[in-house]
Amino acid sequence: MTQIGYARIPTTDQSADTQVERLKAAGCEVVRVEKVPGRRRKGRTVLAMILDFVRPGDSLVVVTLDRLGRSAHVLNLVHELDQRGASLRILEPEVNTIGPGCRMVVLGMVAEMELNFIKERHAAGIAKAKAAGVYKGRAISLDYGKIKALRSQGLGPTAIAKQLGCSRNAVYKVMSTN
Repeated sequence: MTQIGYARIPTTDQSADTQVERLKAAGCEVVRVEKVPGRRRKGRTVLAMILDFVRPGDSLVVVTLDRLGRSAHVLNLVHELDQRGASLRILEPEVNTIGPGCRMVVLGMVAEMELNFIKERHAAGIAKAKAAGVYKGRAISLDYGKIKALRSQGLGPTAIAKQLGCSRNAVYKVMSTN
């Protein structure tokens, strides 16, 4: 069983030395480095070469899951390795795809990774919009003054919600801001 290390850095001005050291320390006989962004699989010739080379019983080893790429690509890679009788080993956290239970852990990690990517993109988009002065948050859809006036007349949250055509939770939220 050969352990093939794969290190990826997104730009040529970064160094893969730390990844290479960790992969060698983990027992990888072969370590390959690729300097390309992980957004797409196209153009990742080193990874393609590894997938062509991998044999049954071999392991593709990465330091962290995100070194392989985005979630859809990772799922495809795990499937391709499985079809070839090979496995994926992740050093941080220590996980491999040998056995069905371990595959589920990796799939869960992929889902979490994608969720984090979505959150990062969302936050970056909001920051950009705020900087441009176009993001001001969600528009207020309830008349807070009307809710407070109805409450001061003695109406309860349910009656206020029915009268305004909104949920009781929305009324409670407005009432809790005082």
